[in-house]
Amino acid sequence: MRVLVVAATLFEVESLKSGVLSPQSSVESQTQDSGFQTIDFLITGAGMVATAFAMGKHLAANKYDLAINLGICGSFDKDIALGDVLEIVEDDLAELGAEDDEDFITIDKLGFGESSFRATYQLPEKFNLKKVNAVTVNTVHGNDTSIKKLSDRMNAQLESMEGAAFFYACREAGIPSLQIRAVSNYVEKRNRDAWQIGLAIKNLNTFALELVDWLISE
Repeated sequence: MRVLVVAATLFEVESLKSGVLSPQSSVESQTQDSGFQTIDFLITGAGMVATAFAMGKHLAANKYDLAINLGICGSFDKDIALGDVLEIVEDDLAELGAEDDEDFITIDKLGFGESSFRATYQLPEKFNLKKVNAVTVNTVHGNDTSIKKLSDRMNAQLESMEGAAFFYACREAGIPSLQIRAVSNYVEKRNRDAWQIGLAIKNLNTFALELVDWLISE
């Protein structure tokens, strides 16, 4: 089995990468025993443009059984706790379309493409991760008016800058896709003092190591 781990920054998956490559890790010993072929890491850079280009270039020359997008994100949903790890099953390109005065016309309605993409691999219930939907944006929200406008138009729980582009690239390449993110902040007026990036990355990598162990054992 070949698995590709995709992240915008090395910072978001550094602990996982170190754990996979460490000779003392359970992952390494299980890799040798199970015949697990490889786990590759692709660091794309932030944003949907960088993600789409990096994945298109990489997947043109490499084939995988599963691609996993790992990262942190913001949450519109205050019932989701900071640090929570979630499985994103649907992701939309929130800004792809046209404005018609106060209305927004999606690229789908314009007839020029599509904006909604779904995961094609889902975790078994044993992992007990909440399944959520998200939007992918070029500009993360930090203004009450724009947050309300998006929330009125779409039922998004999370936002990132890469997720939908990842799903799109995987679909075009015919590779099963899974997106896992941990919440580092709420989507609100920019307030860095309230962010929990360290906690989100710690929880994300802890889960990712458990996931890799499980994939190896299957």
